[in-house]
Amino acid sequence: MPYLDDPLIIFTDLDGSLLDHHDYSWEPAQPWLDRLATAQIPLILTTSKTSAEVAALQSALQLTHLPFIAENGAMIHFPASWRPESPVPGARYADIRHTLEELRHRYDFEFRGFGDVTPKQVAIWTGLSEPDAALAMQREASEPLIWFGNDLDFSHFKKCLTREGLALTRGGRFWHVMGVDAGKGPAVQWLAAEYQRQRGKPVITLGLGDGPNDISMLEAVDHAVVIKGHHDHAMPLSRHHASQVFRTSEFGPHGWVQGLDHFITLPAREIQK
Repeated sequence: MPYLDDPLIIFTDLDGSLLDHHDYSWEPAQPWLDRLATAQIPLILTTSKTSAEVAALQSALQLTHLPFIAENGAMIHFPASWRPESPVPGARYADIRHTLEELRHRYDFEFRGFGDVTPKQVAIWTGLSEPDAALAMQREASEPLIWFGNDLDFSHFKKCLTREGLALTRGGRFWHVMGVDAGKGPAVQWLAAEYQRQRGKPVITLGLGDGPNDISMLEAVDHAVVIKGHHDHAMPLSRHHASQVFRTSEFGPHGWVQGLDHFITLPAREIQK
């Protein structure tokens, strides 16, 4: 198990993981956030949220000096001190919306995306305030949607998206449409490699997430924390050994804390506190 003074990088999902599923609070995780900050361990927010949403959270969490991964890996945002070219080719939001509208018109698919509704409706779907819902609608490379049709049409819908170079990933509340090569896993792998290149030595990666859209991230890291989710979706991973995968018994930030307690060994001075 890694120690707090090892060359760790932590990638964390937000909703239902670091943030409570219902009230979006991270208060139970604050002691660990403080420890990570003191130890200068990068905490990379890795989320389905937009860059506009994450920027506000980064500021509140005092993480603005770090990169973050947004829109399920379709976007990587770098701080001002970084100058790499974004490795995620992705698909532009306008192109995704155009494709979705064409498919819906052609096949009468029954779904609604963020681009179809008002901030008030997004607020109802998500539990966000309307101003925060407006931030969630400032999308650059992915579209969340709710499917209302039947399973047969859904299977056809997925095949149509594949032909258009797009893919679906399942989040806690929504399906997310994005470029076929995008995803949390590829973004995590690229960013971990960039940290290793900058530091000139190997890094140890740990990931925490609760939803199916986190699986590629959890497969890409050295140590994976599967946080108990408010859903009934399977969370299968290719690894099962306790040294690599830990499944929490708590939800949200309480589970987040359980995961770090399980994997990260604290110095004796911390344990004695």
